[in-house]
Order: sequence, then structure tokens, then C-alpha cells
Amino acid sequence: MGRSPHDASVDEGAKTREAHKVTLIGAVIDFVVGVAKMVAGFIVGSTALVADGIHSFSDILTDVFVIAATHFGRQAPDSNHPYGHGRIETLATLWLGSMLIFVAGGIAWASLTRLIAGDPVSPPGAWAIGIAIIALLAKEWIYHYTMRVAKRVNSRLLEANAWHSRSDALSTVVVLIGLVATQFGAGWMDAVAAIMVGLMVGQIGGRLIWQSSQELIDTALPRDERHRMQRVAEAVPGVNGVHDLRTRTLGSLALLDVHIVVPPRVTVSEAHEIGNEVSRQLREAFPSLTDVTFHIDPEDDADETEHSRRPGMPLRGDVEGMLDAAWHDLSVWRSRVALDLHYLDNQVDVSVYVNTLPDDLSLDDAAGELRHAAGDLDWIGRLRVWEGPGKG
Repeated sequence: MGRSPHDASVDEGAKTREAHKVTLIGAVIDFVVGVAKMVAGFIVGSTALVADGIHSFSDILTDVFVIAATHFGRQAPDSNHPYGHGRIETLATLWLGSMLIFVAGGIAWASLTRLIAGDPVSPPGAWAIGIAIIALLAKEWIYHYTMRVAKRVNSRLLEANAWHSRSDALSTVVVLIGLVATQFGAGWMDAVAAIMVGLMVGQIGGRLIWQSSQELIDTALPRDERHRMQRVAEAVPGVNGVHDLRTRTLGSLALLDVHIVVPPRVTVSEAHEIGNEVSRQLREAFPSLTDVTFHIDPEDDADETEHSRRPGMPLRGDVEGMLDAAWHDLSVWRSRVALDLHYLDNQVDVSVYVNTLPDDLSLDDAAGELRHAAGDLDWIGRLRVWEGPGKG
């Protein structure tokens, strides 16, 4: 049994609260770690620790940004945003990726400059090294905690923020290596390690930017996932085939458009219910699907020119007018009670329902009489006469 919209909204609310919780915890840790680094840096005269403390304080700004983005990005669709607000998370992830590249460039450039200049640094002492170790452990813990929540709530934005915490931890590694090396008289190792970490942070930022950019240009879900979706849809009773299955992502959610081929002469309501069942099965199998749009096809037109780009067939009003002009003198046509039309194979199949037929006229004879009188109406496909009230 599928989940109700209420259940889905409750789940989204719980995910948003969990995302806010882990981000607030991270902000508190950033504040404490930043204060500790700066105090220790001023006490021992380490500019590296002071700079790293400023880096930790900058993380608080991104934490606030993440809280705002997850709040607004997971709001329900409205009249101006009928597909939801998921792209807010995408844009925020893009921004965070850019921030990581900016931080990476700053670390690498400052370290390269320090390496070239050969600036002397005083031994920091055990106090500063201890603070750096504690800060490193705290940032590494919040990285793993945030990443676990990001996977659970399926949020690339939280994942980006986790990597931002990891970048701060890596920068603390740089500072720690520099502090230890400086303590033993090898200050140049600080700069070399910092350049390497800068490259690692830049690679992470580039990956996040690439993933967000793919989403902004409506890149499809992975091929194997699309194949599984097609198999789920084709397994629904009444489905003769599936084609033109298209997907795209919207933040942590996915959207799907699909053409469903059904038996050509089922009623509109039955065909629509088959499509509804396909949608239910897909949502059950793929919880990230937030919007499923299906198009019902009475015949498989995959790889053919779209019907709306072909010359149109006459609609019911024109069909009845042309048939009346050709058949108005025939008793079969005058006694009709219903008319069914099926648009198949670029023709119109016509079924005429009558109350009664003359005793000397069979249904096949009546159909032959209509066919003969149709003249040049070459758009008529199969033509049949039925006795009874009809299906209309």
C-alpha cells in the first residue's frame, strides 16, 4: 500500500529538523573551536592558529546559510514554484563548492608564499599543539556526523557542508604539522603540507560544483536506475509497453515523465487508472520520486515523429458532419444511438451503435453499406455496426 501525501510531508519535516539539528551542533562546535584556536594562537604567538580560528568562525556563516537553504529548499510547492523549491539546495551546494575552492586557493597561495619567503616561526609549545589536536578531533567528528545525516536525508547540501567541515579539519592538520615541525626546527614542512591540503580541498569543491551543475542542466538519473523504473512500470497489469522515460533531479528529489502504452480500445478511465497504478508502483519503489507525469498511448509510437507535429485527424464534430453528409439517407445511420471513435494507425476506426436493424439486414451487411457510401473518406479505418446502446 502506497504512502499518503501526509506521510510524505511528515517525513520531509523530520528530515528538515534532523538537518537543522546537525547543522546547529556544527555551528556550536565551530564557535568553540574558533575561540580556542584564536586564544591559543594569541597566547603562543602563532599566526597560523589565529588564521585557522578565523577559518572556523567563517564556517558559522555557512552553517547559517545551510539552515536557511534546507528550510526553504524543502518547502511544499506553491503557485510560483509548482515543482517545489529543491533548486535552492542545488544553488546553495554550488555556492559551498565555490567556497571550498576559494578556501583551497587561499591555503595554497598563503603556504606557497610562506615557503618562498622562508619566514621564521617561533616554537609554539605543547599548549598550541594540544589545542590543534582537540580542534582536529572535533571537526573530524562533526564531518562524519554530518555526512551520516546527509546520506540519511539525501541532501547534497548537507554533504557539501560536511566536506566544508572536513576542509577545516584538513587545514587544522596543516597547522598541526606546521606546529610540530616548527617545534623541531623544520618549519618549511608546514607550507608543503598546506599546499597539498589546498589541492585536496579544491578537488572536493570542484566535485560539488560539477554535481550541482549537472542538476541545473537537467541531467538524467543513472542509467541503471532508469532501467529499473522501466521494468517496474512494464510489470503493471494492462501496460503493453513503456517508452520516452525521462528523469531529472530537483535537489534531493527526482521527477519523471513517461509514455505508457495500453490496449488500444480500453476506455479513457481504465487507461488513466492503469497510468495511476504505474505511478503508485514507481513511487513505492523509488521514494525520491516527487512528481510522476504519464502520457497514455493507445499504440507504441516510440522513435516516431511526435503526434502533435503530424497532420491532425478530424475530431468528433468534423467526423460526425462528414459521416452525416455521406450517410444521411441510410436507415442504419438514422437509427444510430451512439458513435465510438478510435484513432489508431493514422486512421479513425468507427463503431456505429443502433437500436435495431431490418430483419433482412445483418450487421456485416450494414457495415458494408456504410463503407460503400463513405466514398472518398479515406481516413476511415475499421468500420463496424453494433446492435445495442453502445459504450459511450
